[in-house]
Amino acid sequence: MSLFKVFDISGSAMSAQSVRLNTTASNLANVDSVSSSLNETYRARKAVFAADLDQALSDRQQSVGVKVTGIVETDTPLQKEFRPDHPMADQDGFIYKPNVNVVEEMTDMLSASRNYQTNVQVADAAKQMLQQTLRLGKG
Repeated sequence: MSLFKVFDISGSAMSAQSVRLNTTASNLANVDSVSSSLNETYRARKAVFAADLDQALSDRQQSVGVKVTGIVETDTPLQKEFRPDHPMADQDGFIYKPNVNVVEEMTDMLSASRNYQTNVQVADAAKQMLQQTLRLGKG
């Protein structure tokens, strides 16, 4: 595997983790939103990753990067709360809150941040190896 391929792989991983961080931020931003119907209520979202096998098969390489195949809404039930005094309550007195779990989102954010940081370090190590190789050529 070419050392330059490391930059493609770690770059695709950083891009995927960036999407994951943005999705988590969106979930956390909407944790306190309220709606008067199930259809209008914010649902937590998760990024879905996959190995970029199309690229690997076309390049006939054994190394593959990561791609985001989509962002899906979680199927965890929404929170339904009886609050007849709330201005957003429906005709039965219920309000609906998102299915966002703050602890889970914070854990996901830490994981994505650390994965991103690890891939930055991988790219930096590859850069240093290339610089050392060039210095060897100077002799």
